[in-house]
Amino acid sequence: MKKSKDIMVCVTQQKSCERLIKRGAEVSNNFDGKLHVIHVVKDGWKYFSKLKESDALEYLFDISKSHGADLTVIKAPDIEETLMNFAEKNNIQIVVMGESLEKSSQQNMIERFKKKLNRNIILDIVPIEEVNERAV
Repeated sequence: MKKSKDIMVCVTQQKSCERLIKRGAEVSNNFDGKLHVIHVVKDGWKYFSKLKESDALEYLFDISKSHGADLTVIKAPDIEETLMNFAEKNNIQIVVMGESLEKSSQQNMIERFKKKLNRNIILDIVPIEEVNERAV
């Protein structure tokens, strides 16, 4: 019998976040866990900077729902602290995040989040998809 593990998928405003939600759903199915999708935006910022907010929110909701996930969208002054609080409140054991292209640890969200981890949470970092270029 598999031990249940709850999963938290951290998404941004990009439509490419669907791949993260899919990964979270796969992991969740492997561990019979509950799937949570969360988007945290810093106070004063727009929720979805490049997309029309209502369209982006509806897209995220639909993708989350299609994979059996709850969607939470929060505005907060400290993104990493908010993610940690959510993880603790929901007894999250595995966090799915997309790979960061930021080189400095100060700018790298994953590195900042790792520093705040205060319990044994598994981080599943999804690599950025490589685009296959075809010779024309």
